[in-house]
Amino acid sequence: MSDIPLSKVRRVGNTVYLSGELGFDETGGMPEGIEAQTHNCLSRIRETLKGEGLALTDVVSATCHLTDKADFAAFNTVYASYFPEPRPVRTTVIAELVIEAKLEITVIAVI
Repeated sequence: MSDIPLSKVRRVGNTVYLSGELGFDETGGMPEGIEAQTHNCLSRIRETLKGEGLALTDVVSATCHLTDKADFAAFNTVYASYFPEPRPVRTTVIAELVIEAKLEITVIAVI
């Protein structure tokens, strides 16, 4: 995917922007089910943040795209387990994704 015209991470001042992340597993496959994809997605975000010297507790905003409104409750359960209080502000939309995935999450963190 290196030919896609985007940056995975951008740092501007004390703010770090992450591109949308998907729920790929360690083999590059996409597991079935919203729970597994949400766990993978948030784990990948955590690792990207770690590479920037940050943690999930530094996330102040999240934009979440789900492909199925019926997945909202299960998604929220997993999401809440990754973000302690105070949680980031969040926008969640239901939309079709370019890749066959159930969700995509974009976050903004502050140093």
